[in-house]
Amino acid sequence: MRLRDYVVRRLLLLIPVLVGVSIITFALTRSVAGPYGPASIYIDERCSASDACINAIIHRYGFDQPIPVQYLRYMQGLLSGDLGYSRSAQTTVSQAIVEKFPATFELASVSMILAVLVGIPLGVISATRRDKPVDHATRTFALAGVSLPIFWLALMLKIVFYDKVDWIDGNPLLPVTGRYDTTLNMYCLEGCVVTPVTNLYTVDAILAGNGVALIDAIKHLALPAITLSYVTMALITRMMRSSMLEVLNQEYIKTARSKGLSEKVVVRKHARRNALIPTTTVIGLAFGGLLGGAVLTETVFDWPGLGQWSATAIVRLDSAAVMGFTLLSAVIYVLANLVVDLLYAYLDPRIRLGE
Repeated sequence: MRLRDYVVRRLLLLIPVLVGVSIITFALTRSVAGPYGPASIYIDERCSASDACINAIIHRYGFDQPIPVQYLRYMQGLLSGDLGYSRSAQTTVSQAIVEKFPATFELASVSMILAVLVGIPLGVISATRRDKPVDHATRTFALAGVSLPIFWLALMLKIVFYDKVDWIDGNPLLPVTGRYDTTLNMYCLEGCVVTPVTNLYTVDAILAGNGVALIDAIKHLALPAITLSYVTMALITRMMRSSMLEVLNQEYIKTARSKGLSEKVVVRKHARRNALIPTTTVIGLAFGGLLGGAVLTETVFDWPGLGQWSATAIVRLDSAAVMGFTLLSAVIYVLANLVVDLLYAYLDPRIRLGE
């Protein structure tokens, strides 16, 4: 089976999954508790005093229609980008997602890059030096990563670095809240140094050629990214170590060694690539989880992304926002699984050949 056919088949399999997700989210929206059922999320205190206003809202959003008709209207709204109105963000859910997603995407991408760049080499080193001091240190590091509560780590980093003062300007060594220094007046639509193009502040600073803005964006990313990457880094390290140990005991590795190949060649060209196959699953699903919203990390560091927005929506009983976030998270996980499948096909050609 050619790679193109494999991709097409995987894309077609996504359709029933997404339909199932839409049915679940639709059922959740229709199970909203309140005096007016699912219409309660659209009725405020002023409207609740008027029966005419309540009936108008119920009729406008089709809550008086049969359930199949309501589902078709719900699907029509999803396909057109209408996810309802978010009271916590004071805008539509779609617009809130558009505004919040870049912050989460930037944080998740940097966190995953850190986790991969550190986790994979650590796992390889730990496996090739099994039961040696470096292996014990790596396993301790990974065990701490999967054991420490992420909010505790975030708070500790926040406390430590807030107290560490830069001797040059007297400010904290690393910022502990927000995405950028608001006093620099760098990011705005008009009249500022950096004009948001992608809303990824590091990318926008590079496009604007502004080194001060780039350094400021990286400083604000540092602590949340380190916090968010630690758990994923630990998982990748443990999985890579386990996979490498299994691969290193395979017959083809013994054959490669018997041919006189150096240990570096055996590890880099034969063992590491095959060990990456199960590790890819961890990386893909972890990245999907990070994109779905790092609620605790974003809340502790006041990072204006999807995680903080969803936490605020839950506290304020903003059902439309919660359902929109749930649907987005499900779609992200589905797409992450698709990317993992494609990486499988690249790492192991037997998969795309149907073997």
